[in-house]
Amino acid sequence: MRYLRTITSYSPFVLTLIMMSCVSLCGAAQPTDKVMNRFVDSLMERMTLDEKLGQLNLLTQSDFTTGEKRNHGFEQKLRKGHVGGVLNMVGVDKIRQAQQVAVEETRLGIPLLFGFDVIHGYKTIFPIPLALSCTWNMETIAAAASVMTTEATAAGLNWTYSPMVDICRDARWGRIAEGAGEDPYLGSLVARAMVRGIQGKDYYSANNKMMACVKHFALYGAAEAGLDYNRVEMSRNTMYNDYFPPYRAAVEEGAGSVMASFNDVEGIPATANRWLMTQVLRNEWGFGGMVVSDYTGVSEMHAHGTGSLGEVASLAVGAGVDMDMVSETYLNTLTDKDIKYINHACRRVLEAKYRLGLFYDPYKYCSTRREQDSIYTPAHLEVAERVAARSFVLLKNQDNILPLTGKEKVALIGPMAESHGELLGSWCARGDWRQTENVRQALERRLGSQNVVYAKGCNVYENLALNHHASYPEIDMRPADSMKLEAMQAARQADVIVCVMGETANMSGESASRANLDIPDAQRDLLKLLVTTGKPIVLVLTNGRPLSIAWENEHLNAILDVWFGGSMAASAIVKTLYGDYNPSGRLTCTFPQTVGQCPIYYNHKSTGRPPLQNKWFTKYRTNYIDVSPLPLYPFGYGLSYSQFSYSPMQLSATEMTATDTLRVSVTVRNVGQRTATETVQLYLRDLIATTTRPVKELKDFSQITLRPNEKREVTFLITVDKLKYYDHNLNYTAEPGAFQVMIGSNSRDVETTQFILK
Repeated sequence: MRYLRTITSYSPFVLTLIMMSCVSLCGAAQPTDKVMNRFVDSLMERMTLDEKLGQLNLLTQSDFTTGEKRNHGFEQKLRKGHVGGVLNMVGVDKIRQAQQVAVEETRLGIPLLFGFDVIHGYKTIFPIPLALSCTWNMETIAAAASVMTTEATAAGLNWTYSPMVDICRDARWGRIAEGAGEDPYLGSLVARAMVRGIQGKDYYSANNKMMACVKHFALYGAAEAGLDYNRVEMSRNTMYNDYFPPYRAAVEEGAGSVMASFNDVEGIPATANRWLMTQVLRNEWGFGGMVVSDYTGVSEMHAHGTGSLGEVASLAVGAGVDMDMVSETYLNTLTDKDIKYINHACRRVLEAKYRLGLFYDPYKYCSTRREQDSIYTPAHLEVAERVAARSFVLLKNQDNILPLTGKEKVALIGPMAESHGELLGSWCARGDWRQTENVRQALERRLGSQNVVYAKGCNVYENLALNHHASYPEIDMRPADSMKLEAMQAARQADVIVCVMGETANMSGESASRANLDIPDAQRDLLKLLVTTGKPIVLVLTNGRPLSIAWENEHLNAILDVWFGGSMAASAIVKTLYGDYNPSGRLTCTFPQTVGQCPIYYNHKSTGRPPLQNKWFTKYRTNYIDVSPLPLYPFGYGLSYSQFSYSPMQLSATEMTATDTLRVSVTVRNVGQRTATETVQLYLRDLIATTTRPVKELKDFSQITLRPNEKREVTFLITVDKLKYYDHNLNYTAEPGAFQVMIGSNSRDVETTQFILK
């Protein structure tokens, strides 16, 4: 009996149930639904209404807060059995103590869930999720998620509020940083990879895997005007075709839980939307796990105008939201009149705990040895550096100024060049900026301090009040002109200028919407001044979203987007600047020329008056009078230190039926001087359909690494499944007719041919 010593601390009743279940398991790693159902049935028969409501109560009790409300009287509520899970408590000692109270001092001894936002790392911080998606490499993403989970579980946690899979087409929304960009196909692959990395194949028995929580269901990334927590207005056709696929993919991958979103959907807050939580999620997609609200999401429905606290609690539990995060509205207002839905919710919470193995070993995640040995290890940091380098996107490289040779004297300038914490980004969990090397340190380590001339040059903003939104760079109180003069003096001493500029960590993420997507004014003004030196300028761009950097693209020599790369970002940046790493990242979100183009995305639909190709403005066409409708950088875009050539496409046939497989191939050659990775992308367009279709949709891609002059044939298989979509009546169908097939290095630069589906 593997857990005998641990489970003897349970109440006699629960101990009896556990022993019965252990016998039933007969050594199996994963319990059957039959065994689990019998266990949960027996337990719920003994539970009072208060104990059931306690299981639905998720409280916060720590130094971390991700919302305005904090809970009080935690210990008293815990001993009464009024707590089902704990948010933001970390550390084996603290978690063991709380778990011990739940298991040994409450009537039924039901163990607790311990959840935390492990978004892109626990202690070892990886690139923000948007940057991770720019690797276009699912093995890399799953490996990063696995390291995050190994560390989080070593700290006692068993539940993470990740992955965030919201599709976002509007860069004004700060939480675009937490997702995988704008494309449903790629977003679905990333969602699956994250769930695999977090849960593994068997999180029931493993103590280094935990329960994933897919968020935010649903449509949170489509908040109106990019304003966080705002309303969403969308057709069901767009939901099913463009926004639902990543949620569904994560559910199909086996994610154990789902989080409701803050926004409304069709006029009903998602937290009370039974169509979303029950009809779509459970009935259509077959989700059998647990649903949790977002932070005080239940009580906030009162502000939506949905009803009193008692009314919104009843609506939420009836919709299918099982656990109330922080607001305690379920605990304080639900009554016997909602017992049917309370029972459903309580069962799903208990099943989640059962699947995690907590009834067999409540201290499964409480190993002090693992906490000492498995967090922030050299091996984890090595993975973090490689992943960071793979996430960087080279946006411009005029005259192949990059990679640098190492012989140049470098002027290192910018408010982020000497900052540690900005490299971690938002939602950096237990990441410690004091352990994070900055770019200046990494560059001087490589070149020697005598070959680096540093000047901060400016604050993030000219307006000192706005600088308080910046997290880690200290506000320099010197006059702006004095700082600029120092930067110009540094630039004149150097052969090349490297500017580390852009957004700070707090300028993206939750509650960080921006109405202006330019690089902040102080930094752009300094860049304009540096350009007058005539020295080549490399911009190392820190950001959590697409920025409108048309001026920078026109006037600077090179732009390397490093996002917020995590614990090992500085080392990865310097190694990339000097060619140790060859950039291979590709954009998963479109960069606008100006914020006025937002929302902007590649897979838009055509109007009846589409813009004319290669024309800025034509009257009575879909265009702007002051800027072309084209993006600055398209979806899928990214350069490397090499170049690739593509042969003409070859199709195995020009017609296919629903049972056929069409082969389309292209030969790619590395025509540059360095080994490099290319992401070959396949797009399709349904030319004639009963419902309007996008101008192109990503349907497949292949990542290949080629030596100089090496070539390789890349073949894609097109089956009818790649042609299906949800029509106006939400039938999932492929309609006969003409389709365009496009292959290229990004969504803009493609070769096109077509075939017929008969």
